Amino acid sequence: MGFTGSTEVGKKIGAKTGEYIQSACLELGGKNPMVVMPDANIDLALDGALFAGFGTAGQRCTSLGTLWLHESIYESFLAKFTALVENAAVGDPFADVLFGPMISEKYLANHLGHLEMIQPHHKVSGSTSTGRISASNPRKGFVGDPDKGVFAHPVIVSGITKADALYSTETFGPLVTVGKFSTLDEAIELGNGHGYGLSCAIYTTDPQNVWRFREGISAGMVSINNSTSGAEAHLPFGGNGLSGNGSRQSGIWVLDQFTRWQSMNWDWSNKLQKAQMDVIEIHHDPSFDLKS
Repeated sequence: MGFTGSTEVGKKIGAKTGEYIQSACLELGGKNPMVVMPDANIDLALDGALFAGFGTAGQRCTSLGTLWLHESIYESFLAKFTALVENAAVGDPFADVLFGPMISEKYLANHLGHLEMIQPHHKVSGSTSTGRISASNPRKGFVGDPDKGVFAHPVIVSGITKADALYSTETFGPLVTVGKFSTLDEAIELGNGHGYGLSCAIYTTDPQNVWRFREGISAGMVSINNSTSGAEAHLPFGGNGLSGNGSRQSGIWVLDQFTRWQSMNWDWSNKLQKAQMDVIEIHHDPSFDLKS
């Protein structure tokens, strides 16, 4: 059995399959961190954050959850990122846009509920408003007719802290939270602290940062100088912690999830083999010399 969906439902499916001594392939939610170091290619990181955060209106399990920026580049990067989001084309999915509609009214309602988690110490940016895009609540430069779909304003919530509800909540919509860090170890701690472990990314030009990040982060998928949604089809796809039970999809690894191993031995010795404990005793020959 395989399930892709929320952690809450995944727990119930895992419990039920456990009653039958089976292991479900669970690919669950995520709060995927993207870490940007001061030595990063900033333009590349901006492209990655824009695509991962707002592509498909953030409705992917691997969408960017929180953008963690080193304190030395926090203000400048946030300003550039905000400008990109504010000027991005949103609307008719048949046109050249960053993202189109929400999946349904239900998903919009879920997104609106997450907007209620915004606190006074947060700064909100990204569009001319928040919530549903409509004639009475327009977005500047909207492409098409907002009444022909369920469209939502892109939202950037900066000033996020570990104590905030948005820090540990998978939003699954056009909402990206942004926070800052001082050291790579702090960024790793922030990336792990909510318990999810699906996808993550780091932008850096220093290999030492790469290996330290990979060693410390708990996510099942790690991207280097690529977005959190930049999964490769030939690599194992799946998460750890609240994001999954260690099962993997994609590549050859998915075969283990939906097949069962069966071992067989065929003995031709014509004598009882005692649990594979019969051995041949080899005596050491100190006079042996391996000639070239």
